[in-house]
Amino acid sequence: MAKYKPPHQGKLGQIIDVVVLLILIIGALRLPLWLDLAGGAKTSAAFNPAATWADLGQDTPEKIAAYNALGFDTPNNEALQNIITARYDYTINYLQLLVMIVVVVGYFFLVIRFSGEEYKEVIAEKFGDRK
Repeated sequence: MAKYKPPHQGKLGQIIDVVVLLILIIGALRLPLWLDLAGGAKTSAAFNPAATWADLGQDTPEKIAAYNALGFDTPNNEALQNIITARYDYTINYLQLLVMIVVVVGYFFLVIRFSGEEYKEVIAEKFGDRK
């Protein structure tokens, strides 16, 4: 039985592979941000300069100490109130859901197809074509 020897890939091919993978990874991480799809908190309550910790629902000393450790000494900070009072938007965008389903299912079928072809090639190289 002959020992399997994988095909050789040159350095230029490896560099192109790495660049393409980096572009795909950065794109996958940045695209939701560019399309404003990341993060569920879309709305915050109006800023209340007279708010207390209790008004914001931060009524235990541990919670107050945690915000103090983050640099928020008083509850009348607008950035702090935006963080605490942010509410999630639970509406479903059906077009985005459909696109996500098509992309995931399409990717699944591409992986199955390409993996099957490569598997058949390796078997043919290792054991010969048995058609």
